[in-house]
Amino acid sequence: MNHYVGIDVSLEASSVCVVDGNGKIVREGKIVSEPDALIAWLGGLKLELTRIGLEAGPLSQWLYAAMRHAGLAVELLETRHVRNALKTMPVKTDRNDARGIAQLMRLGWFRPVHCKPGAEDACAAHRAQAGAGKTP
Repeated sequence: MNHYVGIDVSLEASSVCVVDGNGKIVREGKIVSEPDALIAWLGGLKLELTRIGLEAGPLSQWLYAAMRHAGLAVELLETRHVRNALKTMPVKTDRNDARGIAQLMRLGWFRPVHCKPGAEDACAAHRAQAGAGKTP
């Protein structure tokens, strides 16, 4: 059976939702927003992942590039389109956004956007800079 993944990307952790071809939630989780962690989590599912969706943004471009390089069927989604599709949800949370993105991927109701070359380098620099400002 086909499975679809929605990822709501945040700086520290990303909310992930996996749905089957009928729209039933199969698995959810909160994973650190690092390519290796997301790729390992998705690989550990042992499911046929038909499509994975990330809403376009600075950090998601970095994740997109790494996931695409790992051979995953990942799409970068147009932000305004996702926002308009999800604005009818009564409660806006990262978890609900991931669920909504997964459903958009399942139904094919999305607009893919192009990932800018070199975006992954800029995102890595941004994360390093953001991490440098934290206190232990």
